[in-house]
Amino acid sequence: MKEIRGDAKNIRALLGGAKFSVDYYQREYRWETKHIAELIKDLSETFLDSYEQGDERGEVERYGQYFLGSIIVNNKENRKFIIDGQQRLTSLTLLLIYLHRQLLDVEQKAQLADLIFSQKFGKRSFNLDVPERTGCMEALFTGEPYDESGQPESVANIIARFNDIEEEFPEELAAETLPYFADWLIESVRLVEITAYSDADAYTIFETMNDRGLSLTPTDMLKGYLLANIADADRRTEASKLWRHRVGTLQQLGKEEDADAIKSWLRSQYAKTIRERKRGAVPRDFDLIGTELHRWVRDKEVSLGLSTGATFFKFIQNEFEFYTRWYEQIRRAADALTPGLESIHYNAQNNFTLQYPTLLASLKRDDTEQNILRKLKIVSTYLDILIARRIWNWKATDYSTMQYTMFQLVILEIRGKSVSELVALLMGRLRSDEQTFASNERFQLHGMNGRQIHRLLARMTDFVETQSGYASRYPEYIKRHGKNGYEVEHIWANHAERHKEEFVHQADFSEYRNRIGGLLLLPKSFNASYGDRSYEVKREHYFGQNLLAQSLHDNAYVHNPGFIRFRDRSGLPFEAHCEFKKSDLDRRQQLYQKLAENIWDPSRLVRDAQS
Repeated sequence: MKEIRGDAKNIRALLGGAKFSVDYYQREYRWETKHIAELIKDLSETFLDSYEQGDERGEVERYGQYFLGSIIVNNKENRKFIIDGQQRLTSLTLLLIYLHRQLLDVEQKAQLADLIFSQKFGKRSFNLDVPERTGCMEALFTGEPYDESGQPESVANIIARFNDIEEEFPEELAAETLPYFADWLIESVRLVEITAYSDADAYTIFETMNDRGLSLTPTDMLKGYLLANIADADRRTEASKLWRHRVGTLQQLGKEEDADAIKSWLRSQYAKTIRERKRGAVPRDFDLIGTELHRWVRDKEVSLGLSTGATFFKFIQNEFEFYTRWYEQIRRAADALTPGLESIHYNAQNNFTLQYPTLLASLKRDDTEQNILRKLKIVSTYLDILIARRIWNWKATDYSTMQYTMFQLVILEIRGKSVSELVALLMGRLRSDEQTFASNERFQLHGMNGRQIHRLLARMTDFVETQSGYASRYPEYIKRHGKNGYEVEHIWANHAERHKEEFVHQADFSEYRNRIGGLLLLPKSFNASYGDRSYEVKREHYFGQNLLAQSLHDNAYVHNPGFIRFRDRSGLPFEAHCEFKKSDLDRRQQLYQKLAENIWDPSRLVRDAQS
């Protein structure tokens, strides 16, 4: 084997002036939402451990560092071919693009741009240089829309993960804190770059890292620790078979699902503390379970009641089997609409991964299956309402923002509660919540909440139709990409001059135009054909679309008994609009607010308890 060199580098040194290509045996970019969420959580928490409001920018140099692992490259043809680490480098590049778009300081933006691309003869060349990805990377960098129809898996995942970054990025790092975080990211986040200088050596390293000598995972080590403490050989064999069966089933759901299930179980039932939200706070139960679950169980064996071989056996046979089995059911409900558990799917679509330990927290092993399903409905409905209200009030729902509140104010309180106790507790929380749909009468589309608005409109549209006796088309409405995708349609085209009698300034027109009452969810093809037309022209075509769009037209109120019954029963102020002036949009805004209050009505918890 020829020379192999390892260099510790920060992100500036690693990406500045470098060009990375992906070699032929590399897989697609396959990071999932949970991987992005975990990366942002780890980075933001490490940064916030050092940052204090009022710090000078120069003090960032003394902040704590973060090690992101190693990458392996093959240096050939004056280029660096990534052997191992393209998932992290791609994700880091997406994070840099996000920061570049959010920062206001021109010099700092230029500093980040140098780590994203180089420019020659007016043409951009991305430092992570993969030709099939260039189009989507260009679109993400400039903020232009990009049609991913028919694109490779990596391209679709890159766009999805960038959207995840937008949703998961913590509020604490916004505004005046953002430049500090950007400085820290490129200067204090470090990786080790291992360089090989031949194809043979590169492939040997790749093969070694992926096929041989893999270290045990925390799940493997936890299994070994638990089984080692079961002295009875027959019981140990039985426990081992059960463990392998449950882990194998969970792994069919996806990579690392076995570890996620165990973390959710331990956090839901046994964690008593969580890291405080202040500088230098020490990781506690909730955090340690996420990073070193096997050590946490070993250190807590007394409080977990693990004292004899029999108790270790029961820990696997009873606790592990029960909670991982229900975690599996919850995850399946998250992936696909399941009758009675629809809210779990809606919460998953909002990337609310904290729902898994929260849902498990309410379950007890002696619950009947009927009561377990009731509890899952009650808690997931509560989370659905909470998330919708926060979105409506422009409050973040990302993991970093919500984890402390969810643990301290929800998980600890609902742990082991009965069905009636759950309803009383969570109803009380919703009633005392100051953030309701009525508290933000100007809710609107802005640059960061497009996907959230899309999901809200999909729920609203589907609700109006199903309550009117139509079959549900929610899975159709929620699709954003591809030729059959849907997108948010502005009822007013972007022509302020058509509304100059009501709006003197462009900014006032734009603010009103983006209010949710002025939006619909329609097929992409409709927006392409009619999006720029006047309301009078579009209104006729709205009648051929979903019922929420049809409700703008007089004909929707003729020979439509299901819809009329729904309107009269609900008392919702539906009305036709022959024109769409400012006052019309105001009334439509009120309709959408009332519609949201119907969909996300806290009394659903009572109905869930009775079902």
